Amino acid sequence: MTRSPAVHELAQVNIARLKAPLDSAELKDFVEALDPVNAVADTADGFVWRLQSESGNATDVPVFGDDWLIVNMSTWRDPNALTAFMYQGQHRELPARRREWFERLDEAVTALWWVPAGHRPTVREAEARLLHLREHGPTAHAFTLRTSFPPQG
Repeated sequence: MTRSPAVHELAQVNIARLKAPLDSAELKDFVEALDPVNAVADTADGFVWRLQSESGNATDVPVFGDDWLIVNMSTWRDPNALTAFMYQGQHRELPARRREWFERLDEAVTALWWVPAGHRPTVREAEARLLHLREHGPTAHAFTLRTSFPPQG
């Protein structure tokens, strides 16, 4: 069976506030895991794209004008592909240790939304989706894996 070309892709953003500088001993394990985990993501079933600077990751991409925040953003075929990546292999270990590396934030730090296939979301777009989720809760405009919405239109 041939798959029809995708009309929509799932965009995801998550942000985290560092407890220490990226070049500190406290964040050594996190920083050393970035390239291997990104390499797994790049070949994961359903992966489409991820935000990266010339460094190969996005740890130096500014978000919300806060030097202590880092951003991760990617697009996926669908929620199942994203979920499968999140809970398998080396990536699964990183969230388990997040409290070692990142401050606990009370507001939403992860948002999902549908984009037209081939669209590459910007950080500004991601910031707006996160703010919308924080203000309105999950809607078709910005949602979570727990409360998701199908593509519109």
